[in-house]
Amino acid sequence: MKQSLIIALLALSTAGMAQIRQEVNLKKWNFTRDGQAWEQVDVPHDWAIKGPFDAKWDAQYLAIVQDGMEKPLAHTGRSGGLPWLGEGQYRTTFTLPKNAKHTEIHFDGAMSEPIVYVNGQEAGRWMYGYNAFRLDITRFVKPGNNEVLVKLNNLEESSRWYPGAGLYRPVSLTFTSEARIDPWGTFFRTQSVNGKQAKLTVDSKINADKPLKKLTTKVSLLDKNGRVVAQQTMTPDAEGKTLAQMEVKDAQLWSPESPYLYTLKTELYRGKKLMDCTTQKVGIRTLAITKEHGFRFNGVSRKFKGVCLHHDLGPLGVALNKAALIRQIKIMKDMGADAIRTSHNMPSQMQMEVCDSMGMMVMAESFDAWKEAKVKNGYNRFYDEWWQKDLTNLILGHRNHASIVMWSIGNEIPEQWNKEGAARAKAMTEFCHSLDPTRTVTCGGDNPKANTECGFYAALDVPGFNYRVHLYEELIDRQPQGFILGSETSSAVSSRGVYKFPVEEKNMATYDDGQCSSYDVEKVSWGSYPDEDFAKQDDLTYTIGQFVWTGIDYIGEPTPYYAYWPSRSSYFAPVDLAGLPKDRFYLYRSVWNTDDATLHILPHWTWPGREGEVTPVQCYTSYPEAELFVNGKSQGRLKKNKNSKLDRYRLRWNNVVYQPGEIKVVAYDANGNKAAEKTVRTAGKPAGVKIEADKQQLAADGEDLIYYTVTLVDKDGNECLNANDDATFEVSGGADFKAVCNGDATSLEMFHLPQMKFFNGQLVVTVQSNGKKESVKLKVNVPQLNISGTSL
Repeated sequence: MKQSLIIALLALSTAGMAQIRQEVNLKKWNFTRDGQAWEQVDVPHDWAIKGPFDAKWDAQYLAIVQDGMEKPLAHTGRSGGLPWLGEGQYRTTFTLPKNAKHTEIHFDGAMSEPIVYVNGQEAGRWMYGYNAFRLDITRFVKPGNNEVLVKLNNLEESSRWYPGAGLYRPVSLTFTSEARIDPWGTFFRTQSVNGKQAKLTVDSKINADKPLKKLTTKVSLLDKNGRVVAQQTMTPDAEGKTLAQMEVKDAQLWSPESPYLYTLKTELYRGKKLMDCTTQKVGIRTLAITKEHGFRFNGVSRKFKGVCLHHDLGPLGVALNKAALIRQIKIMKDMGADAIRTSHNMPSQMQMEVCDSMGMMVMAESFDAWKEAKVKNGYNRFYDEWWQKDLTNLILGHRNHASIVMWSIGNEIPEQWNKEGAARAKAMTEFCHSLDPTRTVTCGGDNPKANTECGFYAALDVPGFNYRVHLYEELIDRQPQGFILGSETSSAVSSRGVYKFPVEEKNMATYDDGQCSSYDVEKVSWGSYPDEDFAKQDDLTYTIGQFVWTGIDYIGEPTPYYAYWPSRSSYFAPVDLAGLPKDRFYLYRSVWNTDDATLHILPHWTWPGREGEVTPVQCYTSYPEAELFVNGKSQGRLKKNKNSKLDRYRLRWNNVVYQPGEIKVVAYDANGNKAAEKTVRTAGKPAGVKIEADKQQLAADGEDLIYYTVTLVDKDGNECLNANDDATFEVSGGADFKAVCNGDATSLEMFHLPQMKFFNGQLVVTVQSNGKKESVKLKVNVPQLNISGTSL
């Protein structure tokens, strides 16, 4: 398929206005699974997300050692139950610009083991599906039309979660002249900040096809208004390198609270002729982690309020979309999170750009395994030959992102318990430092005692404890760094809107319906309750923060339902697969979000058949005390109790007897004054739908998304959070139907079809711009109830 040249013209020469750097997004491709039947697709593309779900896809029979299993089980939904296995091919064409002297193709990720052919010749390959890679294809291209073919292959038992399949991240071409700037050779660093004055250094790298004289490099830093605040011109050395040292007198610092970005502009001249120009967004900020001060950001100590995020985008699969990434970060920031861990893989450029612009710190992770295997066909097959290449691309490609504050070289690596693993950790940490001395390196370990004894933690800059909060006090004196990071915490489990009685603390609880209780008293055997993690961060000065497993539910790994079908996605997160908050979202928000007050009651109050039975009520609030009323009768005024595990951060009325009507919570501030109240009423039969959009404007670019939350309500507008009726959807105007998701981990309904059951009264419909500059209308029909509704 011939690409229309969507060219980013980054700069013009002053003589003749000739094009100097052209970047082409390769969006239109043809795709096939069998090499015979081809279909037109847009890249990014996930070939497996349209299903169907089936227990046969990558059913893994094994014992998961990390989870404490001693006997093997058939894990039907471990990697999502979607058809991501096997081979696939993508093919497209492009026209070579007449003035192009050098051509490079860039893949931000391809799942997996891509082999790239240009005009029938192999131009290169990469093994790791999560990494970006670049290929110089100058010698393979020809004047006029050119063809690119990419072959991919996904092996069974190569992933512990849903990896997706295909060209799931952007692919682009870059055309330049005989001398060019290497963006991965540009390295922006903040050396120091003293008051408002910042000292900066910028490395640059020039590549040339032949020796050229009179080359100069000009590096400029522009503020958000385009004003030059620092500038320096240099002559490259024999290797094409330059080092600029600059000062900014009135520096605006980047932080999660104020993510100010500058534009770094690098220009290459030959004499007075401009030969190349690149721009990158950068931020001025300082980082340090010490025993004395913990994690210091811009000179101020703080603790990470982080979450782990897998790379899928729920019903969109792994096909990258900027609007979907923005929505994820907005939800996490509303919860109070200030950091993400890209578990357990290398991030996309687009995700990091979103984190830069929105103020979300990042621990950029790399691998889930090294030389010793976790799964039969995992990264262990490539480790020896590829780990340095993969870390090189990760760090060089991402080190200018202000949001990235730490590198992670792995997660629960099998050899974390032995000397060989410690030696590898040391070598990899030192290698990261050689490419980026400004950031620390960590690795999540799930056996802290063994990690400590064998020297694994000592080989790292930051000892990453996955779970095992009960070992913090015991092991802190044996950590030479003097601090501990909760690199993965909690692993509590819940299903939105599901409540199990009686309310009891449980490990690895399973039920006939394949769900988990939202009373937030259930977790995995190795995990902890959010309350326990909060307490360690609040009470222990040497902890530097935590990253909760996970921020948003993901496809695959349906623990504790290892062998239960149709469970096919996770239960771990405070936000479900549709992006809807569970009750636990508000528990985190009440502790983490210090900008906005939180007052949340659970459960819902529509329980036909439970009249007269004990139905506990909980309140997640940022206020220190509250009083509960049932139909106007007080159930008592409670204060948070620091000496009780589950009463320090939540308020619990454990003996409430259910009566239809209403429950009301009145919250009081630290001075005992009434501060807020919230009421939840018993709902009648569904009589309508409430439709809420996540934004009001849709860009007519063919890519932007709107997410509509659809809720069943009764005639008085009360939410019917126990309803599970079927619905269908119609979209008109400037968007097309894209996907629907209800957050039910056991649903086998396909995301791309415009029909789905409500799950506990709610679901989310995603629509995508079709390029028309028209208003968008979503119509929701609930045939069983003779209900329909239309978005405004």
